[in-house]
Amino acid sequence: MSSFCTFSVGGRWLGLPVERVREVIRHPAVTPVPLAPPVVAGLINLRGDVLLAIDLRVRLGLPAAKSERPPLDLIFHGRDGVVSLVADEVGPVLQMRDEDFEPIPETVPAATRSLLTGAYKLPDRIVLILDSDRTADLKIREAHRGGR
Repeated sequence: MSSFCTFSVGGRWLGLPVERVREVIRHPAVTPVPLAPPVVAGLINLRGDVLLAIDLRVRLGLPAAKSERPPLDLIFHGRDGVVSLVADEVGPVLQMRDEDFEPIPETVPAATRSLLTGAYKLPDRIVLILDSDRTADLKIREAHRGGR
């Protein structure tokens, strides 16, 4: 069994291994970073730690949010340190059977596929599992720059 913290961005349900997620917070004030790639939402100050905030909508090639609700940030451990991912909604922590893990669905755009490890089909949704290291690595998406 594997446990995943689930969350949605643009109507897509995503998951990160729960052991990589440090906490979920309300979206704090973000300081813009001049000349940063579009995927960088900015920097946030989390109790004295300055973290890079990654805009998952841009990262996944999705349109800007239309919701009135403020976004949430998932603070997680990437390969190069602690990073924040901006998400629309946080779901439950789900325990998934390893034998139910499936390849990435063919309908997922190629640019997004590079950030995923696979998927789990639930009765009411598909949860796409993010590769936390690749998602936090800005060099991987530099060529994509927010397109689809």
